[in-house]
Amino acid sequence: MTSTSQAQKSGAGTAQPEHLGHVVFIAAAAAMGGFLFGYDSSVINGAVEAVRDRYDVGSAALAQVIAVALIGCAVGAATAGRIADRIGRIRCMRIAAVLFTVSAVGSALPFSLYDLAFWRVVGGFAIGMASVIGPAYIAEVAPPAYRGRLGSFQQAAIVIGIAVSQLVNWGILNAAGGDQRGEIMGLEAWQVMLGVMVVPAVVYGLLSFAIPESPRYLISAGRQEHARKILEEVEGKEIDLDARVAEIESAMRRDEKSSFKDLLGGSFFFKPIVWIGIGLSVFQQFVGINVAFYYSATLWQSVGVDPTASFFYSFTTSIINIVGTVIAMIFVDRIGRRPLAIIGSVGMVIGLALEAWAFSFDLVDGSLPATQGWVALIAAHVFVLFFALSWGVVVWVMLGEMFPNRIRAAALGVAAAAQWIANWAVTASFPSLADWNLSATYVIYTVFAALSIPFVLKFVKETKGKALEEMG
Repeated sequence: MTSTSQAQKSGAGTAQPEHLGHVVFIAAAAAMGGFLFGYDSSVINGAVEAVRDRYDVGSAALAQVIAVALIGCAVGAATAGRIADRIGRIRCMRIAAVLFTVSAVGSALPFSLYDLAFWRVVGGFAIGMASVIGPAYIAEVAPPAYRGRLGSFQQAAIVIGIAVSQLVNWGILNAAGGDQRGEIMGLEAWQVMLGVMVVPAVVYGLLSFAIPESPRYLISAGRQEHARKILEEVEGKEIDLDARVAEIESAMRRDEKSSFKDLLGGSFFFKPIVWIGIGLSVFQQFVGINVAFYYSATLWQSVGVDPTASFFYSFTTSIINIVGTVIAMIFVDRIGRRPLAIIGSVGMVIGLALEAWAFSFDLVDGSLPATQGWVALIAAHVFVLFFALSWGVVVWVMLGEMFPNRIRAAALGVAAAAQWIANWAVTASFPSLADWNLSATYVIYTVFAALSIPFVLKFVKETKGKALEEMG
């Protein structure tokens, strides 16, 4: 009998009820990096127009300051897997927490536009690390039966971080009398918005001291006894720990620590499975989701919505994002990853196409006609809802579990880096594309949403309920 079948017979992968609460706490603590990811990514939405005014820059230069953080994200994502394999997942989280804190302070107290951009790159590096470490750690700690739902904690934390950032921005804006450059505590309102991130960054660092190291990392480092204790904590004394450790050790013996050269192969540089991960990441971004979180206030103001209402719509979009994420968490382990992705793609095509139609009409007295304005607003929420209940969760879950053990960390790093590069391309290009033709811009996003359907049907395999050792 193989070690895998022994582990399955012994009940590995199904945490006992008394241990499930502990596993949930561990996953939630690790997902705090996702909260910071969402918070740091979207908090700039409330500062865009103030930064434009303070430093007197045009749309193109402003877009680069907004998007430059994503370059840091790509570098952080590409290197986090290797760092985590060398020093462990928990230490990686602590490094990210320090970088988040430093970035928040620096962004709140910039001397010029250039050092603001630098501090955004620092924060971006932390986001990139969190984007890799969170899902990888949760996938390694969570029992297979709960892995999809626990893995979705990362996306849940991201969308909550987005919503909280918009709520905090709205509160600060009101405290400053509706002026993004109004004074609060001796600083301009937008500076306070960026500085508040110090609070969750410190909490993230403290939580990293309350959760255990990944059993798989411990075994790879030769610390089997420590790994056994962690496995017992998360899966219970009733499981066959010897079989569980043997299963992981067997996989470790077959596989070497992942490196980028292990990803090479096939006809197109990377192995096919790596390209599938890259494809998932790129499609997730090329539907234009982050336009809704980086530029929504500016977007609505551009079609005639007043600033206060535009901040309100940014917040309601974030709430819809949370609702969709909860739906995904409920169904990701019930109906599977692929069906959710396809359902979401269909819904996104409808929402984006309606937005493209609404934005094709000329403004009347600086605003969209009433019918088109309501269609655009409702369609934007429909788009975010279907993204959140599908690709927002599914991609993070799948990237944490779809790769073989031998290449998981490095492949996840490459896929996440591709995601950030795609995010940068969309974020940096949107202001110029919108100035050219806002409707055509949304047609482009609609086309990518439509193309994601055949991509999933042809290339993406279901991973629901499989142990990580079965991948590959």
